[in-house]
Amino acid sequence: MKIFIRTFGCTLNQSDSELMAGLLAKAGYELVNDLRKAELVLFNSCTVKDKAEKRFFSEIKEAIALGKKVVAAGCVPQADPYNQFFKKVSVLGVRNLNRIAEVVEEAAKGSIVRMLGFNNTSNNHRLNLPKVRKNPTVEIIPIAAGCIGECSYCKTRLARGKLMSYNIKAIKQQFEAALLDGVKEIWLTSQDCGAYGKDVGSSLIELMDELLSVKMNDDTKMSDDIRIRLGMLNPNHALEFLDDYVRILKHPNMFKFAHLPVQSGSNNMLKLMNRKYTAEDFVKIVKKLRKEIPMITIATDIISGFPTEADEDFEKTCSLLQELRIPVVNITKYSTRPGTPAAKMKKISTKVVKKRTKRLAEIQAMIIDNKEWLGWEGNIIIDEIGKKIGKESSFVGRNDYYKPVVVRQECKENGKSKVKIGALMPVKVCDAHQNYLIAKRSVRSI
Repeated sequence: MKIFIRTFGCTLNQSDSELMAGLLAKAGYELVNDLRKAELVLFNSCTVKDKAEKRFFSEIKEAIALGKKVVAAGCVPQADPYNQFFKKVSVLGVRNLNRIAEVVEEAAKGSIVRMLGFNNTSNNHRLNLPKVRKNPTVEIIPIAAGCIGECSYCKTRLARGKLMSYNIKAIKQQFEAALLDGVKEIWLTSQDCGAYGKDVGSSLIELMDELLSVKMNDDTKMSDDIRIRLGMLNPNHALEFLDDYVRILKHPNMFKFAHLPVQSGSNNMLKLMNRKYTAEDFVKIVKKLRKEIPMITIATDIISGFPTEADEDFEKTCSLLQELRIPVVNITKYSTRPGTPAAKMKKISTKVVKKRTKRLAEIQAMIIDNKEWLGWEGNIIIDEIGKKIGKESSFVGRNDYYKPVVVRQECKENGKSKVKIGALMPVKVCDAHQNYLIAKRSVRSI
């Protein structure tokens, strides 16, 4: 049977899809990249945003109309298991991924399967299983499931459940296996990496110290061309171990990158959102990171138009962005998620939300141009082949600060790029845009 996998949402969902792809391939199923060629479509859903959830349901209907068998996995069916829609298709919960082959086998026969069990004792069944990487040079390792937060707007916590940290030994085993498999980037991910270990008497710092001590080929250290990206952690956790967090990020194998979602510059809004920090806490963390690692890339998230957000609250968010000049800001228009406390709060008009979202984007475009990177020289890891432009091929790499760097190079006669995924390349930045840098290959080794 031919299977097409459609993934919505975050890096964690991408990792879940890679795992299910590996298990299906091991079971003898053929994975295809075109829905039209598939006999069964596996949808891995996301419930963070209303738009993504609506698109998920829409695409399922289209697949059914095309005569495809369907399996729905991920956060949407887990958070809303009694939705009448899920009486029509097979569903698989977020903590039952290792049983995907069973579900597909039954769905292929025309049976409707519901596998949404929430067994918290199987905290290491998620790791060290077969997988098919979307990007052969990138290994995504989930370090935990669920979270300990109770954000008033979040529906994902209803799907992923309470924090369940994976065993350090199991994480390290998958980490080492990925290195032996030739991976160059390892992304550590979860709903909130900063909460890791709080349920089992451990900590994120303990985990990172263990992983960064891994040796390769009987050497005294990890290979110089390996980079680790630590995923999102909430500011309140970063505050708890800020000095150690800085120490970890300074390690030569770490991307100098920090994803710290502030959501709002107004403490009134943060309180309504049930976030466990203040805007001042966020400023303190950012300034500390920049003092210790001057060129660090910091990413944050902003919710535009949260219920009851007054003009004063919004202006505080604008001021925060202008003061800190965060280079990567993910701006999301607030959308009501059923079953959350925020769903009962007084909404502001859609027109106002759109206006505020547009202004935030305009502020970001004005204050971030990355011109400070012009002339920068250093190594990048090639992790994506881009589009062919005339007789030139393009590819994208990341420097030590996780900045995307686009390089163009003449193709071979057969039209294929001379550059391979995973290659380490010395470059010099010659142009800069808001979201990426453009560079030329350097003539000297760096």
